[in-house]
Amino acid sequence: MTATIENPRSGQNRSGKIAPQYRRTGGSRGNFEMLAWLFMRLSGVVLVVLIFGHLFVNLMVGDGIHAIDFGFVAGKWADPFWQVWDLAMLWLAMLHGTNGVRTIINDYAEKDSTRLWLKIVLYAATTVIVVLGTLVIFTFNPCPVVDGVQLPGGFCPAA
Repeated sequence: MTATIENPRSGQNRSGKIAPQYRRTGGSRGNFEMLAWLFMRLSGVVLVVLIFGHLFVNLMVGDGIHAIDFGFVAGKWADPFWQVWDLAMLWLAMLHGTNGVRTIINDYAEKDSTRLWLKIVLYAATTVIVVLGTLVIFTFNPCPVVDGVQLPGGFCPAA
């Protein structure tokens, strides 16, 4: 008499077909995660260009690091091109970093309540930094006037 013993870990049912252990569902979260993954790759490439351009202009052109002072920043931010460049760098870096930390929170925070509060703190900090950074870039006044007197500096045009 011969008996056939099935391997319990083979995943096969009596018909010989492999039983599905996992099924994908077409939820919206999967689409968001795919877009977040794609954003990380694209923003990373753009950030490399923005950061190396920033470093090249600030450290290699002109007198290098010795020329970086208030006047240098004021001169750069007087040009809308550099305002947009620095704004793009700020926004992309913050969103890229926030997305990365969000992924870490999702992977390592075990309790839903912990995950919720960590994300609230993360999004609040990101919002504050992006709003304040944007305000600084667009409201920066290189030639402030205090009590009717223009503060000294060789970078301000004569009034």
